Amino acid sequence: MTRFRVAVHIVPRKGVLDPQGKAVSDALHALGFSAVHETRVGRHLVLDLDAADRSAAESSVRGMCDKLLANPVTEDYEIAGVTTP
Repeated sequence: MTRFRVAVHIVPRKGVLDPQGKAVSDALHALGFSAVHETRVGRHLVLDLDAADRSAAESSVRGMCDKLLANPVTEDYEIAGVTTP
């Protein structure tokens, strides 16, 4: 078994109301950052886990996201990176 560090980004799905993202976007516009069109505020998780290989680590984290970490109705997730710490 090898230890892997897996980064996951979880964000509200397109079309789902994101009041926190809207507030951040409005604040950026007020500060003069008019190039920003949309902001989605989500979560960034970093998980350290043991797995046989990189593929098994990614598969395990997908299972975690599907069953617990991300709400499949309102959120999308992306595995941003799988590395060895």
